Amino acid sequence: MQSELTLVQVNDAHAYFAAHPELFWSGSGAAYRTVGGYARLATLVKQIRQERQGRVLLCDGGDTFHGTYPAVQTRGEALLPILNSLEFDAMTGHWDFAYGPARLQELVSHLAYPMLAVNCYHETSRSLVFPAYTIREVGALRVGIIGVAATIVDKTMPPHFSRGIYLTLGKDELPEAITHLRRQERVDLIVVLSHLGFPQDLQLAQEADGIDVLLSAHTHNRVVMPARVNDTLVIQSGCHGSFLGRLDVTVEAGRITDYRHALMTVEESIVPDSEVEALVEATLTPYRAELAEVVGHTDIDLNRNTVLESTMDNLLLRALMQQTGTQVAFSNGWRYGAPVPAGKVTLNDLYNIIPMNPPLSTVDLKGDEIWTMLEENLEHTFSRNPYQQMGGYLKRVMGLNVIVKLENPQGQRVQEIFVQGERIDAKRFYTTVFVTEQGVPPKYGSNRQQSAIHAVEAMRELLCHARADWQLTGSIVVV
Repeated sequence: MQSELTLVQVNDAHAYFAAHPELFWSGSGAAYRTVGGYARLATLVKQIRQERQGRVLLCDGGDTFHGTYPAVQTRGEALLPILNSLEFDAMTGHWDFAYGPARLQELVSHLAYPMLAVNCYHETSRSLVFPAYTIREVGALRVGIIGVAATIVDKTMPPHFSRGIYLTLGKDELPEAITHLRRQERVDLIVVLSHLGFPQDLQLAQEADGIDVLLSAHTHNRVVMPARVNDTLVIQSGCHGSFLGRLDVTVEAGRITDYRHALMTVEESIVPDSEVEALVEATLTPYRAELAEVVGHTDIDLNRNTVLESTMDNLLLRALMQQTGTQVAFSNGWRYGAPVPAGKVTLNDLYNIIPMNPPLSTVDLKGDEIWTMLEENLEHTFSRNPYQQMGGYLKRVMGLNVIVKLENPQGQRVQEIFVQGERIDAKRFYTTVFVTEQGVPPKYGSNRQQSAIHAVEAMRELLCHARADWQLTGSIVVV
C-alpha cells in the first residue's frame, strides 16, 4: 500500500524573527530582496498542511535560539512562543548551546516537541543529554526521526557551550538507532535530522545504511535538487528563515518510491500569519526604537556570503584595528548575519553582524604561529575528509595577504604571507587584535589582554569616521 508524506525543513534560522534583506545570486552578480520572518513561514507551513491534509512533518535543523539581539538578550526565551505556535515535530542544534547546555535544556523543557541528539552525552554519566529519536505517526506511516547535533560544539566553539557534556560524530551510534527503530519500533521510514554540515552529511549517508531522508543543516546550502546517496535523499534549505525545504515522498513497503522537492523562498509578498505576526511584534516591540537608530552609512553592500573574505567582516576587522592600532586583525568565519545593502546602517545591523557583542582582545603572535594557525584553519574549512571540517567560512583577516593553494594537502596550503606588504618573519612578534568570543585560539600567542571596548561599539565608532574602506582587498588569494 502506498502512503504519502511531506517533510518540511527549516534550518539555521538564527533567530531572524521578521523579514530582512537576503542575498540572491544572479548571472550578473549579487542582488538583495527582503524575505523571511516566522509569520510568513507559518503561512507557508499552514498552506502545506492544509494541502496535504495533515500528512506533514515539520523539522527544525537548529541554530535557532541565537543570532539576533532579542534572542541573545533573552538567552533564547523570546523564541519559545513563536516556535511552539508553528508546531514543529523535532529539532537538533549547534549555536543553541551558546548559553550553555543547562540553559538549552531549560529552553527545550518549554517546547512542545523534542530536541534530539544521538551524539550528545553527559561527561560524568556518559548518558544522553537529549533523546536520540522520536517517533511520529502520520496517517498510516510510523516515522522515526533521529537527531545529530553539531559535533563541533565541544571542539571549536567557546568552552562554555559544552560545559559538562561532549559530542561525537554520531556515525557510530546511528546504525544501532536505525536497527532499533526498524526492528523493535517497526517504523516505516527513517529520517535523520542533522547539524553536521552538507559535506559531512553526504559522507554520513554513504556510511550509514537505512536512512531514507537526511535533513541537513549548518553549512547554509540552498539545495535546489536533492542529493541522492545510495538510497538516501539529502536536502538543506539555506538560512535565516529565508527558505523552506519541502520534500513530498511516496512510501511503499518501507521504501521511498517517488519524491518531489522544492526549495521555497519565503517571499515578502506572502501574507503573514496573523497569530504568529502578533507574537513576533510582541517580541520585537521593546527593542524597535533602540535597534532602529541609524549609526552610519555604507557605500557598498555588506555581506558575509563569500568564503575567503567578506565586506561585512572587513567592516568589523577595520573597526578592531582602528580601536587598537594593531598590525593584524582576526575574526571567526561566521556564516550567519543578514546582508546590509548599501545605504544606512542601523544598530540592529551591527548586532546582526556579531550578536554576542564580545570585547576586543589583543595578543602578540609570532610569524610562525600565524602561519600554523592559518594552515589549521584551512584544514578545518577545506579538509578532504568531511568529518575534519570544523567551522564556518575561512577565518577573516586584515593586515595580511595570504597566498594559498587549496588543492594541496594538509599543512602545505599556505604559499606566502605578507604583513602590511612585507614578507612575514617567522620569529618576529606581530600585534594582533581579535574578538574575544572567537578569533585566535588560546594555544597561540603571548601577552593576551582584554579590552573594555566591545565589537559593536568599535564598529559604531568606525562608522562615524568612514564610509567605504571595507571593500574586498584580496587578503586571501587562491592561486
